[in-house]
Amino acid sequence: MGSKAVEDLIQASSGVHYSGFHLEEPHTSEIEQPTTSIDERVKQPFVIGVAGGAASGKATVCDLIIDQLHDRRVVLVNQDSFYHNLTPEELTKVHEYNFDHPDAFDTEQLLCVMEKLKHGQAVDIPKYDFKSNKNDVFPLRRVNPSDVIILEGILIFHDPRVRDLMSMKIFVDTVQMLMYALQGE
Repeated sequence: MGSKAVEDLIQASSGVHYSGFHLEEPHTSEIEQPTTSIDERVKQPFVIGVAGGAASGKATVCDLIIDQLHDRRVVLVNQDSFYHNLTPEELTKVHEYNFDHPDAFDTEQLLCVMEKLKHGQAVDIPKYDFKSNKNDVFPLRRVNPSDVIILEGILIFHDPRVRDLMSMKIFVDTVQMLMYALQGE
C-alpha cells in the first residue's frame, strides 16, 4: 500500500462516521397502569444516551442525530443542567472542586425529570451557571414530552438507574490531543 493510500485511509478514519438513524415505528412498551387494562400500550419515547469526555464531540453527535430525526419531536437534556449548587465552603475552594465526579451531579433530580418525560409530562429543567456555580440563576427551561429524548453528559452512563432509562447508548471516544485542542477554542 503506497503512502498516498495510507494517508487517505488515515484521513478517512479520523472524521466522524455516521450512517444515519431512523426510527421506523414509534417505540412502545407495555406498562401496566393502575386504572387501565394490561392490553393498553403507553407510548414511550426513545431515549438515546450520549456520553464521552469533555470536548469529545458529544454535542456534534447529538446535532447529527437531531438532523437525522428532523421529522420527529426531539429534545436534548444535558447532564450539565444537573450540577449541584456549590455550598459557601465549596465556593471558597472552587478551583479544587471536581466537576467530573459523579457526586457533582444531582442524579435524583435528573431521574425525576427523565421519568416525567418518559411518561409524557412536561418538565422544567434548570440551567447551571458556571460563573456562580448555581443552577438557580437563570430561568428554568420548559421541556415538553417528545418522541426522542437525547440525554448527553460526561457521566451519563455512571448510574445504572439512569442507564436503564436508555433505549440506545453512544460513547464518543476522541483522541486526547484533539480534545485538548477543542477545549482551547
